[in-house]
Amino acid sequence: MKKILLVVLTAAGAVLAKRKYDSSQAEHALWAEAVDAVRR
Repeated sequence: MKKILLVVLTAAGAVLAKRKYDSSQAEHALWAEAVDAVRR
């Protein structure tokens, strides 16, 4: 039973980490676009 709980908690942690990483990447892309040098 402890092994199943460990696997479930590990999977949940991985999902949360992936969501946070994706959110961070999206925010980084927005900032990069916002402060990008204007080309003429």
